[in-house]
Amino acid sequence: MGQELNSAALLASDFASLSDLIRAHAAERPDKPAMICGDDAISYAALDALLDRLAAALQRDGVGKNQAVAILAASSIGYGAAFLAALRAGGVPTPLQPSATPAQLAAMIADCGAPVLFLDAMGAKALGDAPVTAKRVEMDGPGWAAFLAPQGTVPAPVQVGPDDPFNIIYSSGTTGVPKGIVQPQSMRWVHIARAPGGFGGAVTMVATPLYSNTTLVSFIPTIAWGGTAVLLAKFDAHAFVSQAAKHRATHAMLVPVQYQRIMALPDFDSFDLSSFVFKTCTSAPFSAALKADILARWPGLLVEYYGMTEGGGTTALVCNANPTKLHTVGVPLPGQDIRLIDEDGKEVPRGEMGEVVGRSGAMMSGYHGRAEATRDATWHDGDGNRFIRHGDVGRFDEDGFLILMDRKKDLIISGGFNIYPSDLEAILVEHPGITDCAVIGVPSEQWGETPLGFFTGTADPAEALAWFNARVGKTQRLSALLPIDELPRSAIGKVLKRELRDRYLAA
Repeated sequence: MGQELNSAALLASDFASLSDLIRAHAAERPDKPAMICGDDAISYAALDALLDRLAAALQRDGVGKNQAVAILAASSIGYGAAFLAALRAGGVPTPLQPSATPAQLAAMIADCGAPVLFLDAMGAKALGDAPVTAKRVEMDGPGWAAFLAPQGTVPAPVQVGPDDPFNIIYSSGTTGVPKGIVQPQSMRWVHIARAPGGFGGAVTMVATPLYSNTTLVSFIPTIAWGGTAVLLAKFDAHAFVSQAAKHRATHAMLVPVQYQRIMALPDFDSFDLSSFVFKTCTSAPFSAALKADILARWPGLLVEYYGMTEGGGTTALVCNANPTKLHTVGVPLPGQDIRLIDEDGKEVPRGEMGEVVGRSGAMMSGYHGRAEATRDATWHDGDGNRFIRHGDVGRFDEDGFLILMDRKKDLIISGGFNIYPSDLEAILVEHPGITDCAVIGVPSEQWGETPLGFFTGTADPAEALAWFNARVGKTQRLSALLPIDELPRSAIGKVLKRELRDRYLAA
């Protein structure tokens, strides 16, 4: 076997393409499952052959090097294959969020210039009648077989380098057209190379949508190292633990709300999850109490990562080794330069709060076609080094652990005082009748802004409001506390506070 098909040599190199790694795994472990979804599975040999047929068809239909290929669908083996085939064709997979409006989806497809759009029934419903020029390929219909190039067809080889785009991920804006985040090959290579202990023997539960960077940071290294990705088309806590026990899962990336629902299962302790060696979490605030519960009842390491889809700096909290630091998001990973700056762009002293900015080998190339937005997301230090502005406010404690407060845009300024919603939410959730909550800033003639809370649970709103306001300072008191059936969340568990504001202002 030539070195180009030796996965160990490729993984030990300074850079390799994911497509070459899959071809190497197909030669070395042809029968090993690459992906499992429900009752379906595909081996590395079958995946490699399918990618050739898909990539050849993409090239046939006009996909050239560094050209976008859009995907709008639920997680499935077909989705994973479409994503990976776009890379083999030399293209740039561009996953889209089905939760976006038809107009937003059409605008994103036009923005990236994709000549081909892969979609399933859910994606077709989300897109509706919105006009798109991209060729539609049905992933769950007869159009899939018709699209494939003949069996045995091999695509034209395409060489890619570290600076070429790997994928485009559109930010989750609730208004306007989301920004396309261009992640280069070098950024994904960092994710692959830093996979803890390699993922070669990993059986990774993939329980968040494949259009999310949170998911791809786990899915891509699993495939790159020759592991097995177990895909859930839709998250369900009971289905997750059942599938994890059945397949003897070793790894998982979950968001906090998923951990919360899993740990709340009445029969959680009846499932054998002893095969787990590494669980991770990211994307949303992760309470110290929930981390402690997972440490007590779920075997394996628990690591919380903090970072951005745009890249920049990443921190990690190894929860098992730092039980007194569960209120933090950990320390910067090796090679990560994270600093805090004030409103004037000056660095703040250690211990003081500031906006998080980060620099590393894993950074976006920029926002697709939006030079001004790229500049706005960038900060340079005194030596001219480029950093990504994270948009979060935080501080480092005396041991160098980062404590996050809130998104800078969610900061409430009431009567000239800074109020951090996360501080108030941490108190609210202590009420025995409140299961989930969110605090937002709303307009106030007297104070400019005032904090207002939403909650789920059985509490009486008036009683809970009085209970809360008796426990905080005068400037932190809530103007109102409103019950809600369910907090609006993104697919990766982030509370959509803009939607809560819009709902309140429209009432």
